[in-house]
Amino acid sequence: MAAGELEGGKSLNGLLNALAQETFHGHPGITEELLRSQLYPEVPPDEFRPFLAKMRGILKSIASADMDFNQLEAYLTAQTKKQGGITSDQAAVISKFWKSHKTKIRESLMNQSRWNSGLRGLSWRVDGKSQSRHSAQIHMPVAIIELELGKYGQESEFLCLEFDEVKVNQILKTLAEVEESITTLISQPN
Repeated sequence: MAAGELEGGKSLNGLLNALAQETFHGHPGITEELLRSQLYPEVPPDEFRPFLAKMRGILKSIASADMDFNQLEAYLTAQTKKQGGITSDQAAVISKFWKSHKTKIRESLMNQSRWNSGLRGLSWRVDGKSQSRHSAQIHMPVAIIELELGKYGQESEFLCLEFDEVKVNQILKTLAEVEESITTLISQPN
């Protein structure tokens, strides 16, 4: 295989995009044959396979280490000096790709790593109570909190909570205790 066949910046960028879609964003159906036929049609399958594995490995290494740009440059420089590594042109394409896709890939990995529901949104307001079993409670302030909960790739669920003044004060007291505990832990010498 001629060195230039695997050097093309557009083809390599397309390959990295496809690998990111398949590996990090959960889009199945991106096969080795599809990638080879669309991006590197002149390269025989037995030569494309190791190249694909190398690029997949590099991309996974970069993503799993959540490399910043200094780490990325050091890693790619090492890959260019390694026997059977990558070329400096390929390193430049990988670097440019990572700089523009790091945030999305990191976000996708974080979402995939959560087992339980996470907080997607929170809204709150204070209302005056308009109905009650006890007339003394009418027009008393009530805090209404709505939580949006959900898992990655699933619909949100909404939880609505209503607190009177006593409950709000209890929550504030508990939060103050938590804050104090955190401050104590942070200020302790290691």
